[in-house]
Amino acid sequence: MTLIKQEDLISSVADALQFISYYHPVDFIRAMRGAWEREEAPAAKAALTQVLVNSRMCAIGKRPICQDTGIVNVFISVGMNVQWEAELGLEDMINAGVRRAYTHPENVLRGSVLTDPDGARSNTNDNTPAVIHTKIVPGDKVEIEIAAKGGGSEAKAKFAMLNPSDDVVEWVLNVVPTMGAGWCPPGLLGVGIGGTPEKAMLLAKESLMEPIDMHELQARGANDHYEAMRLELFEKVNALGIGAQGLGGLTTVLDVKVKQYPTHAANKPVAVIPNCSATRHVHFCLDGSGPAEFSPPDLAEWPEIEFEMGDEVKRVNVDELTPQSIRALKSGDTLLLSGKILTGRDAAHKKIVDLIERGEPLPVDFTNRLIYYVGPVDPVGDEVVGPAGPTTATRMDKFTRTMLEQTGLAGMIGKAERGQVAIEAIRDNKAVSMIAVGGAAYLVAKAITKSTLLAFPELGMEAIYEFEVKDMPVTVAVDAAGESVHIQGPKIWSQEIAQRIAAKQI
Repeated sequence: MTLIKQEDLISSVADALQFISYYHPVDFIRAMRGAWEREEAPAAKAALTQVLVNSRMCAIGKRPICQDTGIVNVFISVGMNVQWEAELGLEDMINAGVRRAYTHPENVLRGSVLTDPDGARSNTNDNTPAVIHTKIVPGDKVEIEIAAKGGGSEAKAKFAMLNPSDDVVEWVLNVVPTMGAGWCPPGLLGVGIGGTPEKAMLLAKESLMEPIDMHELQARGANDHYEAMRLELFEKVNALGIGAQGLGGLTTVLDVKVKQYPTHAANKPVAVIPNCSATRHVHFCLDGSGPAEFSPPDLAEWPEIEFEMGDEVKRVNVDELTPQSIRALKSGDTLLLSGKILTGRDAAHKKIVDLIERGEPLPVDFTNRLIYYVGPVDPVGDEVVGPAGPTTATRMDKFTRTMLEQTGLAGMIGKAERGQVAIEAIRDNKAVSMIAVGGAAYLVAKAITKSTLLAFPELGMEAIYEFEVKDMPVTVAVDAAGESVHIQGPKIWSQEIAQRIAAKQI
């Protein structure tokens, strides 16, 4: 019989969440390093460089890898011979640990969890409650796998109830391109097959906790149908040429995981969930001897690289933007922005559009300005702002035409591709859409020299701020002619990869 103390579980959960906020798992670092070494597409290589440099900076500075510090997922297996010295129930203990982690004064994490999801959408401010899955198993230990899943990767989850004769690989290859780049590739794909709809989703998510071992699997070969499926999907998904951040390149996924469960004879439920380049999870065990301990990765695991913009970089003073200078920017251009930019995400955009519809004045002059789609982490110490990476730009697509035509906005900065509605609005208004690298939030924040709250303070991290930036690295995603790097890049590299496969160079 093992006695587990309440405080041991609470502090272990809190320490685990702090740990994974700033440390990538070692297997992920090694896989990303390998992808960076192999990558030949310049834009994708630059993106991978930023992710790796950011990761090392976070490990040293103990600040979040990504501004999206996730919704907490917990898989807990409780041995049947475990007894608890506790006043709280199991879920309440876990949530107490989450609360402690997300409000840690030396490394505040962003509260991303909202109650009343289709109503008031009020922020809980401490990221509780976690999503908890519990098993009662033989034994005298408590095993916990804990992850902080970012919204971008969760938003790209897909599910289908296939017919028994349908091909799972074919289905996955059809849906991956529809996921876009908002999940910040390269990362992992988790595939769940079988059970019931909710079980397939759970299998997919659970599979993402497994170690990255694709290269070992490639070396020894498949032992069963599902390992063969992993190998096939790994090769064929990468052959799509989506690449890092969707810019086109050799690596889209670092590994593909597959978990299966028996299912009804009439059905074949299949789910796929991606894990992003800010992937973060950890496993620990409680055996009654005290709280869990976590060992940080060796800094030698990261490549000794620095982020440097190439010779083709263009420096842009955003305070001097004109229609002419906007039109001179071309899709794929790498830029260093300096000057004053605005911030604002979904909630701010909705408020702005509502004000316009009611004919009420706007709280901010957007004329010839750029707006950055960001919800930063709160600053600590002498920080101007906490980690401040971009959010997925497609969420703002439905607001884009109104913003461009009714406010005088010159352009926007986000993450990943724009949808056709936004591309057409950008083209029609001779505007521009840029991207910063997802998974490089701490690095991006270092370019912000001043932050001033301008409007909608009630929205918290979604309020409109004015950031003063110095040499903020971005790429032109959609130019004034409507050319999209997220369409052209993968197209070019899928063709390149196909040619290499045909020539047996891959």
